[in-house]
Amino acid sequence: MAMAMMIRNAASKRAMTPISGDFGGLRSMSSWWKSVEPAPKDPILGVTEAFLADPSPEKVNVGVGAYRDDNGKPVVLECVREAEQRLAGSTFMEYLPMGGSAKMVDLTLKLAYGDNSEFIKDKRIAAVQTLSGTGACRLFADFQKRFCPGSQIYIPVPTWSNHHNIWRDAQVPQKTYHYYHPETKGLDFSALMDDVKNAPEGSFFLLHACAHNPTGVDPTEEQWREISQLFKAKNHFAFFDMAYQGFASGDPARDAKSIRIFLEDGHHIGISQSYAKNMGLYGQRVGCLSVLCEDAKQAVAVKSQLQQLARPMYSNPPLHGAQLVSTILEDPELKSLWLKEVKVMADRIIGMRTTLRESLEKLGSPLSWEHVTKQIGMFCYSGLTPEQVDRLTSEYHIYMTRNGRISMAGVTTGNVGYLANAIHEVTKSS
Repeated sequence: MAMAMMIRNAASKRAMTPISGDFGGLRSMSSWWKSVEPAPKDPILGVTEAFLADPSPEKVNVGVGAYRDDNGKPVVLECVREAEQRLAGSTFMEYLPMGGSAKMVDLTLKLAYGDNSEFIKDKRIAAVQTLSGTGACRLFADFQKRFCPGSQIYIPVPTWSNHHNIWRDAQVPQKTYHYYHPETKGLDFSALMDDVKNAPEGSFFLLHACAHNPTGVDPTEEQWREISQLFKAKNHFAFFDMAYQGFASGDPARDAKSIRIFLEDGHHIGISQSYAKNMGLYGQRVGCLSVLCEDAKQAVAVKSQLQQLARPMYSNPPLHGAQLVSTILEDPELKSLWLKEVKVMADRIIGMRTTLRESLEKLGSPLSWEHVTKQIGMFCYSGLTPEQVDRLTSEYHIYMTRNGRISMAGVTTGNVGYLANAIHEVTKSS
């Protein structure tokens, strides 16, 4: 009995003794993460945090990248509600394959490549369901790193801030190319073309298919054709991030025009697609990554490798959102309703652009606000300086990212006058 007690006491002492490891001496169990510092706040998500903490009744959030109705409320589309009712209680909850829902992927490819695409018929497209557009970009970045390890990616200035994070964490070296012209508040086309021309042959370029985030500045159709021809001459690879198909103009085919031009010119491209904005399925995380290949055999190989990359990352994508998309796109009645609803969203954004510009002009602003209506999509690159944005926040409780990006979804008939007046006040001495 005494011996047993001695053994227990010895074991107890050992348990209380700090452990020794490969970290230079003794370390207590609570000190493993002492060196971890708080991460910097996300420049976009941090805006919403600050807005929510502001008690002012006048506060306005034009930083959020999600659609709102004219009352500033989140929207669930009627086509989505109907699809949910049809699915309720009738579906299984098993895992999807690593590549996701084949039905959803096929329907999604038709949106990007066209209903009668020869590439779809010839099975030349390697495609998998992804965790929305972010997941599609990340999966492609990892694919690029694994199979073109010496390559780099050219990213426009500016771009959605997470693009830099995605390719950085995939360990793909980044370069930038000119895109936005601060003085004209439009496309810096000549500088863009020079950068494309001067990039090493066979370079990877990230392109925004439509409704460029954050600027809202898109090339014209003719400019897209010139870009495509130069890409062909330089043998560059175009990877399109298409987060706003249908949401930009209200017409999904029109918003995919840049992609169709590249396909017509014989490019083998990659595409990231998302249903966050155009179906309002933000939290469902439904997306697709596709890569156009030489032939069906190559497409099988590429898809198998994309699935292998997905396996240790998230194993397989979520089910419910994919079923919603499939239910809507495969039913002519629901698809027609979706096309009407996505046009309503696009038209509201376009209408708010017009109202904001007219309000600023009526206030007698000495500045030109033509760019507000020339740009397209959810975001307006206002031209406001970081200091002016800070004044909007501190004096008027208006929240946006410090680069002056206004989410037009947050602009309503109820707050557009207040927003215009505040912008006028902070810019009239410029």
